[in-house]
Amino acid sequence: MILIDGNSFTLDDLVAVAHDSVAVELTEAARTGVRAARAVVDDFAQRDTPTYGINTGFGSFAETRVPAEDLAALQVNLLRSHAAGVGDPLPVPMVRAMLALRANVLAKGFSGIRLETLERLLELLNKGVHPVVPARGSVGASGDLAPLAHLALVLIGEGAAWHDGVPESGAAALTRAGIQPVVLAPKEGLALINGTQASTALLGLALAGALRLAHAADIAAALSIDALHGSTRPFDPRIHVARPFPGQQQSAANLLALMAGSPINESHANCGRVQDAYSMRCAAQVHGTARDGLAFAHGVFRIEANAATDNPMVFADTREIISGGNFHGAPVALAADVMCLALAQLATISERRAERLLNPALSGLPAFLTRHGGLQSGLMMVQVTAAALASELKTLAHPASVDTIPTSANKEDHVSMSMAAALKASRALELARHVLACELLCACQAIDMLAPLRSSAALMRVHDFIRARVPRVEHDRSTSGDLAEISEMIASGDLDRACALNVN
Repeated sequence: MILIDGNSFTLDDLVAVAHDSVAVELTEAARTGVRAARAVVDDFAQRDTPTYGINTGFGSFAETRVPAEDLAALQVNLLRSHAAGVGDPLPVPMVRAMLALRANVLAKGFSGIRLETLERLLELLNKGVHPVVPARGSVGASGDLAPLAHLALVLIGEGAAWHDGVPESGAAALTRAGIQPVVLAPKEGLALINGTQASTALLGLALAGALRLAHAADIAAALSIDALHGSTRPFDPRIHVARPFPGQQQSAANLLALMAGSPINESHANCGRVQDAYSMRCAAQVHGTARDGLAFAHGVFRIEANAATDNPMVFADTREIISGGNFHGAPVALAADVMCLALAQLATISERRAERLLNPALSGLPAFLTRHGGLQSGLMMVQVTAAALASELKTLAHPASVDTIPTSANKEDHVSMSMAAALKASRALELARHVLACELLCACQAIDMLAPLRSSAALMRVHDFIRARVPRVEHDRSTSGDLAEISEMIASGDLDRACALNVN
């Protein structure tokens, strides 16, 4: 059970809710805060004074007063009109992450939602009712309005949802789950959709995968460097203390520990080579830069996951409702763009190491890691695949956060494009994971060709774990399934666990 209090939701919590279906529950303190804010909204709803989100229109209709008898319809119309998303629906884990993050924001007590409505939102999570949310339609301006509107429609018995894996109408899903649809009160429609929780959900889940990928990148690099008879001296901690970027120091320590005690490394201790190529010698610097970029994104996620992103905001202590701009997705957009850059760094240097392993002029190994060159092509195309993926990833590294296009009759005249940035980050993670799978396939094949010499104990555990599911390529075969298998090992964390070394 994860307690939702609006202040302490973590990346681990997000992964647990999204992927492991861990249940959630409001704290008593959150319940008290939500009730206090709602009392302020109820007070303003009875007044004649125009208050945005309660008795006025939205966006460029903010100056239009709505009669008291139409306030309930106002909130329903908001959800219906804003559910204008298109494209493939977001996967269920992303939808669960959105639900959890929106509930956490509402639990802060600045939104003015009724407690029973918030609890109904948590019921969707706990009973496995997952709204169908099209991936595209948000510019991250007044938050992720379209995706969150699709999410909220199910709460009132409209839209579409999956329940127990079955796609059906929102009304049918609620009925099967035993959940009563919500009848919205003033401000509740706006409270449900004003915020960055779609783009933050994608950012968080991509970040969790990227942090795991950074660990795998150090493992892959160590295996490749050892197979290429590279030196461990560039990872001497004294070098990295002299340039003390945290990520660089961590990657250098990982690489040194991973290669410690390798008989392959000891076999060429006096080979006379002065310096290795950058893809080996500078692995700690490049991987470390990516790690530091991911650390920045993690810092943004920690704040945004527990931030009030509503407009207007309700301040129960002073009984005020104040309009602002916390819904603007600029922080999330920038963090997602930085993540794309970090993933591009990990992928492009990985592709270069894969090339070195396959090129006999650079590796000293048989061309394309086959002993039957000519008749067989070996792993020739694996590097081509890695190159194609790395090239596509570079296009995703172009920042979305520098773009803006005015919307809502120029009321929203500067937008963040946070959803576009987060979607790019999700795709970049998938591509980078496949590039690393290419390197790991090549590195394992190279280690096989150096037998009877073996790598370090930690790296041989990785090698043997991969070999248990992906046999050595003795004769030409399709390697597509092999790459998918290794990619899944990275995604699941099985590769880290097989290493059995504290790679952080």
